[in-house]
Amino acid sequence: MTPRKKLQGLVAATVTPMTPDGQINLSVIRQYVDYLVSEQHVKNVFVNGTTGEGLSLNIQERKQLAEEWVCQGKDKLDHVIIHVGALSLPESQELARHAAVIGASAIAVIAPFFFKPTNKGELIAFLQKVASEAPAVPFYYYHIPPLTGVTIRVEELLDGIKERIPTFQGVKFSDTDLLDLAQCINKNEREQFVFLYGVDEQLLSALAIGANGAVGSTYNYLGRKANLMLQAFAKPDLALAQKYQFLTGEFLNFVIKLGFGVAQTKAVMSFVSGIPMGPPRLPLVDASEEFVVKAKAKLDSIMWPDGD
Repeated sequence: MTPRKKLQGLVAATVTPMTPDGQINLSVIRQYVDYLVSEQHVKNVFVNGTTGEGLSLNIQERKQLAEEWVCQGKDKLDHVIIHVGALSLPESQELARHAAVIGASAIAVIAPFFFKPTNKGELIAFLQKVASEAPAVPFYYYHIPPLTGVTIRVEELLDGIKERIPTFQGVKFSDTDLLDLAQCINKNEREQFVFLYGVDEQLLSALAIGANGAVGSTYNYLGRKANLMLQAFAKPDLALAQKYQFLTGEFLNFVIKLGFGVAQTKAVMSFVSGIPMGPPRLPLVDASEEFVVKAKAKLDSIMWPDGD
């Protein structure tokens, strides 16, 4: 890996493969890495996040997954970002130290969401305590208010953050508040921070206001299409970029109406990649056979601009 390479473009929010009895399945991670690189042209991953059921895993499982992704990604992936957020500060710190020891490219932290920080000072204090345990590792804040209920605006958070957290590099911005994102990017004149957008169906909108790239679950199985959208946007060929975004949105709009979450993402990834991702962990329940049939038929029916 080349952890000092600028983080941009697509980052796959990895799912956690599990055996039928619900144990983590490390044996397919190597195949997973090769699939992302060769089939989806995605060379960055975000491990143990929402899509990876990170908060449903115990500390040992999270460490094992982090180690396996770093190990299997060596010389194949550009960035292996490990999410180390937890409800318990000591656990989050332990995970941060572990990520540093194994050579993770970066760490990310979600806001605690049971006892929540109610203002910028409280949130920064928590993030700083975690980041300081890995003082040589780039640090990202994982902003996802729809799940955490923590609505502190990122624009506010950025003011003076480098003084409190010297390793701070940017934000995984998983919210539809594009005004907040735009103000962050507008303030970032020296381009010292990276903003990775986390709402896949709105990525083109985020790119238009200056996002550096994206972290998302669809890049596990639609990464090649999303990369073609990025290329079209860069040309610029806005009409072609729109076509890719609209078609991605068509698929997501279809599956969201069926009920689409982590369990369903695992099912889609399984049938697209051929790698068995297994069931989710309770309280999530496995995708229905009806969902799999309908989602597969919908994905197969889409006519992409590149003819695939």
